[in-house]
Amino acid sequence: MTNPHLAFHHFGLAVRRPEEARQFTGLLGYRPGEPVFDPVQNVHLQLCTHASHPAVEIIWPGSDTGPVDKLVRRNQSGIVYHLCYETDNLAAALAGLEPAGLLAICISPPAPALLLGGRPVSFYNVPGIGLIEILE
Repeated sequence: MTNPHLAFHHFGLAVRRPEEARQFTGLLGYRPGEPVFDPVQNVHLQLCTHASHPAVEIIWPGSDTGPVDKLVRRNQSGIVYHLCYETDNLAAALAGLEPAGLLAICISPPAPALLLGGRPVSFYNVPGIGLIEILE
């Protein structure tokens, strides 16, 4: 059983500071995109791409409280905390999880993503899997 409405897009890596993550991904041949600041979430974001490896989104805290603050305090070396999947049909993608007995609990409804050209992204907790982001 497969879900044809979900395709892997990137790993989300939360870090306290981006320098080490940039250095590491650079050593692996990743090309860093332009960093952006998302004032709604109070996080800095940078997508790093590679010709043959999955993309890595580096996320680090802004100056005020945001969604990755607790993660980076608990995991001071950084942590891959979400997987992002791309879809052409959000409703069908979510419905496609049900036959496998998976439940997607909406954490954050679709909202424009500054890093991804304003395309809508939403976040879901999938028990037994963790946090996923879905890019429309």
